[in-house]
Amino acid sequence: MCGIAGIIDTQPAPADELRAKLAELNAAMRHRGPDDQGVWISTDSSTGLAHVRLSILDLSAAGHQPMSIPERGLHITFNGEIYNFRELRSELEREGVTFTTHTDTEVLLRLYEHEGQAMLARLRGMFAFAIWDDRQRRCFLARDPLGIKPLYYTLRGGRLAFASELRPLQQAGLTVGEIDPGALMRYFKTGSVAEPQTLLMDVHCLEAGHYLLWEAGRLAKRCYWQVEFHSEEMSAAQAVTEVRAALLDTTRAHFVSDVPVGIFLSGGIDSTALTALARAVGQHDIATFSIGVDDAGLDESSVARRTAEHFGTRHEEMRLDAETARHELAQFLRAMDQPSIDGFNTHTVASFAHQRGMKVVLSGLGGDEMFGGYKSFDAVPRLAAATQAARLLPGIVQASGWLIERLAPASRARRIGSLLRTPGGIRDAYGCFRGIFSAHEARILAARYLHSSARDIHPSPQHTLLAADPRDAVSECELRFYMRNQLLKDSDVMSMAHGLELRVPLVDQTFFRRVARVPAALRLRSGKQMLLDAVPEIPSWVSQAPKRGFVFPFEKWLGKGWGDAFARATARAPFKNPTWYQRWSIFMLDTWLERHGLL
Repeated sequence: MCGIAGIIDTQPAPADELRAKLAELNAAMRHRGPDDQGVWISTDSSTGLAHVRLSILDLSAAGHQPMSIPERGLHITFNGEIYNFRELRSELEREGVTFTTHTDTEVLLRLYEHEGQAMLARLRGMFAFAIWDDRQRRCFLARDPLGIKPLYYTLRGGRLAFASELRPLQQAGLTVGEIDPGALMRYFKTGSVAEPQTLLMDVHCLEAGHYLLWEAGRLAKRCYWQVEFHSEEMSAAQAVTEVRAALLDTTRAHFVSDVPVGIFLSGGIDSTALTALARAVGQHDIATFSIGVDDAGLDESSVARRTAEHFGTRHEEMRLDAETARHELAQFLRAMDQPSIDGFNTHTVASFAHQRGMKVVLSGLGGDEMFGGYKSFDAVPRLAAATQAARLLPGIVQASGWLIERLAPASRARRIGSLLRTPGGIRDAYGCFRGIFSAHEARILAARYLHSSARDIHPSPQHTLLAADPRDAVSECELRFYMRNQLLKDSDVMSMAHGLELRVPLVDQTFFRRVARVPAALRLRSGKQMLLDAVPEIPSWVSQAPKRGFVFPFEKWLGKGWGDAFARATARAPFKNPTWYQRWSIFMLDTWLERHGLL
């Protein structure tokens, strides 16, 4: 896992200036790759690639990046892991290819040399990379299918600049810094910044499953993979067998490493399943990490401790109280790349694992999305059906929605009012269920921050869902919107803030293809029953416990020391008595804007 960046232009630049700019990009990403750094500049100084390295595979200097095949004019900067690189390497060796390192980076370069853009269909892993082809004068940039590794880019006057985070582009002066009104409105609606937008007008996030081609100052974007469910007829027993095999396969793949791999272990089903599966695939020396809090109603550390003892792991636990939480919050805010209502939990446990000497950990992220672990799987279809029924009286419903959105005292009621003014399908109902502010509130807030009229703030276009089954459609929403735009982004930024590689075995394209064959009626049974059936090793004190989620007692902790900031956030809200998440979303945005001089 690493940080990548680059600048590609149609016109040569003074080599010293380009090198200095690449050094700025690397300096802003140093936390992502503390083990090594490098730059490569073309002979005409029109193109430069930058890289900071966290050594996971082939720990020797042979893994230095950017990496090149000079005789073919190919150069790469790569972030991520290719879990099937050894199989791909063996195939290429049978075709006569000679390798000089034991890295997956060199396999990527050689695979591109042989297959070009078609190589993407062969890769299993999490990745974002850029390959400069000197002979074709073309740059090929790609991001993994499910969006685990980020890639941000900006194109101005034919010059392409890109990086693993938004912050390096800002600090290197490669952006204008103008806020995108539509992205800001969406942030208030959802609590995160949705791809392909960023909060900056001139910077974009390459969508998951897409690639870019830069040539002669022009940029083309294409989709090579998307989330689709194609269920097949099978019995319940066949489904369990298939899911079990897919789980074992993805767990085995995600332990490919030349350094020890640990596991984030909470008191929940997903991380417990990963621990059980790690044992099942032959991992014996497993380190697990959890956090305990000073709130009996939220603390799951005793469950995690009991589970660790059950599976015989080397378990380490961090105790978090108000004093340590305030210190961690200050570090968390400094690590933020873009504002989000999530990420503090990942930042805290990642910091703890790093302090204990870990470089790679597994997370159970993805289990709720794939196996129906959220309340949304039942609530959203019901909400959509009710909205569709109400639309039998369109004029009345529209007028009622307008009034409810503006006058209802409760936040949830105002979001339902907003829903009544939409077509009311699964996508709209999901937005209502997951929402932070209603569309009307989000527009007002965005206008206030931009000192403009609410009439000038226009919502970003919504993505069309592909799934036909309503519960598959909810799963698609959770994977494409909540997980991709919030959970995965936060997990990457907050783990890499500590030079820690976070792997997500349940967010894997090979795993997804196998499990997506299982009909929704079996895969999405209540209580994640499919996952429990496929991993019977999960002990009863985990499988039978009610789902609580991994949350912290923020209000209890942060009243002292952050009270003024939260008071300002409360005052900014467009309605009285804002919820905790509404105040938190405003607080996070204010912090980000102040840091970059945009407030």
